[in-house]
Amino acid sequence: MALIVQKFGGTSVGTVERIEQVAEKVKKFRDGGDDIVVVVSAMSGETNRLIDLARQISEQPVARELDVMVSTGEQVTIALLAMALIKRGVPAVSYTGNQVRILTDSAHTKARILQIDGQRIQRDIKAGRVVVVAGFQGVDEKGNITTLGRGGSDTTGVALAAALKADECQIYTDVDGVYTTDPRVVAKAQRLDKITFEEMLEMASLGSKVLQIRAVEFAGKYSVPLRVLHSFQEGPGTLITLDEEESMEQPIISGIAFNRDEAKLTIRGVPDTPGVAFKILGPISAANVEVDMIVQNVAHDNTTDFTFTVHRNDYNNALQVLQSIASEMGAREVIGDTDIAKVSIVGVGMRSHAGVASRMFEALAKENINIQMISTSEIKVSVVIEEKYLELAVRALHTAFELDAPAGNTAE
Repeated sequence: MALIVQKFGGTSVGTVERIEQVAEKVKKFRDGGDDIVVVVSAMSGETNRLIDLARQISEQPVARELDVMVSTGEQVTIALLAMALIKRGVPAVSYTGNQVRILTDSAHTKARILQIDGQRIQRDIKAGRVVVVAGFQGVDEKGNITTLGRGGSDTTGVALAAALKADECQIYTDVDGVYTTDPRVVAKAQRLDKITFEEMLEMASLGSKVLQIRAVEFAGKYSVPLRVLHSFQEGPGTLITLDEEESMEQPIISGIAFNRDEAKLTIRGVPDTPGVAFKILGPISAANVEVDMIVQNVAHDNTTDFTFTVHRNDYNNALQVLQSIASEMGAREVIGDTDIAKVSIVGVGMRSHAGVASRMFEALAKENINIQMISTSEIKVSVVIEEKYLELAVRALHTAFELDAPAGNTAE
């Protein structure tokens, strides 16, 4: 017998029929002898509908009241799933985040979990009940309803698994696991049986949309075994774990991530003096713009060219700030480019293998793809290239690092 926390997202509970299917799946685990806690999101599209309603009243709704409103989406789902389980003869009870006492800070619409009181859930489990918990929400010390931000239900599931010392946290979604890259770009992408938290965190931060970064961070911090599974297809999924298997068979690279939502900015001819980086990036940060990759080149005339990337949504804001800085610093010019993308190779195997970066660069060179920027860490190498070459680059790297599935075993 194991204690399993199962999380089902919005598409998994998008209709009454799908909620019935989820109930069947939960019943099967329960009949197998496992204790089950289920975390669910709002029905697909419901959170957006509620936000749209709020914005019909106010373009910028008060954050506290918005949390009160959007948290009702999960309340509907937990009640429906509990009903569906009870109909099948499975004792079940539903709880909101407040009823469980998922304590958060007071940062409305993007709160962070501080503590979970698992006693009530433990009593229900001992009484033989399946506990259904609303994801995405909690309560602060003053009793105000809070929400955790988009994808917060994943975080709720992992946090509950940590608090309850569950044997596994299972994230059910519309894919059957974590792949070496996006199967829509590379038909020969393979599902990974296992990946480390460190690798998954890099993949998530670099563009892989399978899991939310916060959920992976939480799972790694509290050593919660995490498994990604398909909601309506049977299969082993992908296990995300702390273990790094020392094996000759372990691939150097576990996956290739990419992000199209990048933009590049360059300020040229800035005097090369101490503090120049802060003079440029300080105002960018103050404008609430997050910077990703940075390159600084010092010229022979004691000036420097400073290049950095931002999310494409922040491009216009960052450009205005940079143009203002340029006139103050006496820079020659400011240029920008929104037609770029970032491609990254990720793998803990890079720690024990030399020449990984050069192998990457060689593969791109063979396809005549120019590298504009490079960033590295212990287990990843990222490059910025022209966006039009993105898919070609991903396919070339997937083949170069021997990640292609054998014939007849490609992703569907």
